[in-house]
Amino acid sequence: MVKLRLKRCGRKQRAVYRIVAIDGRSRREGRDLRKVGFYDPINNQTHLNVPSILYFLDKGAQPTETVHDISKKAGVFTELSLNKMKFY
Repeated sequence: MVKLRLKRCGRKQRAVYRIVAIDGRSRREGRDLRKVGFYDPINNQTHLNVPSILYFLDKGAQPTETVHDISKKAGVFTELSLNKMKFY
């Protein structure tokens, strides 16, 4: 199963995270399928590639709780529901 989760980057005591689509059995720093975003908790910055996130969610990827919260604040799930309504 594909998951959307955080991948730790940066220095010691100065962590930044990439939001990646990755196989659920892989380790945290394992090989990712695609980078779909960036999250800096210290400066509170977020950059998301919304079309890629919507693509993986449409294919059945499961976001972790943290990625779900970050995506929810960015309004990704409202776009997902709007896209689903277009097809019905």
